[in-house]
Amino acid sequence: MSTLADTIQIENVVASSDLGQELALDQLSTDLPGADYNPEDFPGIVYRLQEPKSATLIFRSGKVVCTGAKSVDDVHEALEIVFDDIRELGIDVASNPPIEVQNIVSSANLKQSLNLNAIAIGLGLEQIEYEPEQFPGLVYRLDDPDVVVLLFGSGKLVITGANESEDAQHALVHVKDRLTELGLLE
Repeated sequence: MSTLADTIQIENVVASSDLGQELALDQLSTDLPGADYNPEDFPGIVYRLQEPKSATLIFRSGKVVCTGAKSVDDVHEALEIVFDDIRELGIDVASNPPIEVQNIVSSANLKQSLNLNAIAIGLGLEQIEYEPEQFPGLVYRLDDPDVVVLLFGSGKLVITGANESEDAQHALVHVKDRLTELGLLE
């Protein structure tokens, strides 16, 4: 029997940190192997890692944003590698800059098709947006946890806005319970 937890897949984790100082991006982009810096297109350096697969955006202010990682652990590992790479260039980076998870995007599959019109009526208009001409999914805003769940007719879900991986599990349980109560889930 499968559990809810193994139906949830983390697709992307976004986290931020701060190096605590201004950076000379022109010089840093030259010294940091593989760094992409095109200030006409984007105001920061894009620094990609293959392992763990991620991209870190490095800004002149010293703020960094890591995206594309598949777990919170991977974000921490990626940022430690980035901090070490920057330290090796002689830039003073604190030993443990705080890392704050901003958003965890997960997906899940209820493994049955959903009647989004019935769900929209059943859940009520306060917490949902459903305009199939504009977007094929139903947007369901939860308060606890504070996340947004996108439901699709295929039974697939996307959960976004989580700060902890457990938030997605709680959201999935909530959605399944509500749809079951409404008689819209087998």
